[in-house]
Amino acid sequence: MSGIIDEHGYRLNVGIVLMNTEGKVFWGRRIGNRDAWQFPQGGMMPDETPEQTLYRELEEEVGLTADDVCIVACTEGWLNYRLPRRFLRSNRPNQPSCIGQRQKWFLLKLTSEEQRINLEANETPEFNAWRWVSYWYPVRKVVPFKRGVYVRALRELAPAMRRARRESERA
Repeated sequence: MSGIIDEHGYRLNVGIVLMNTEGKVFWGRRIGNRDAWQFPQGGMMPDETPEQTLYRELEEEVGLTADDVCIVACTEGWLNYRLPRRFLRSNRPNQPSCIGQRQKWFLLKLTSEEQRINLEANETPEFNAWRWVSYWYPVRKVVPFKRGVYVRALRELAPAMRRARRESERA
């Protein structure tokens, strides 16, 4: 696990909710576990802003660039979740232990064709399948230890999602 770990042991990270014009959201299946579906996410690197991390992770995991999306909203603060004990790694010399993730969440609207989505844009893909799902579907399906963060992020981003969807319907 690379990236920035804060003084409390949380890895700084961004979460990405990518929506289409119908208000459906991107839901990706992680490689290695056919039942592990999640939103794209990824850790911040030193000297990287959350927005820079967002675009890097979006390209690495979904194959999209800043030209393919627009930022609709982001969470005001950072949202935390703790990792279950089985996922904790022992403390390595000169590296703090990571106990969970501290995430800034972004709601993006896809402005290009969905055919631009490319899960193999990176040498080490994160996902091997994806689909569009209803906005609240991920809350019921994500692994339990991430559920609280998903609820808080989606609840905070929901008004912006509804506005963006209405604008798409009028266009």
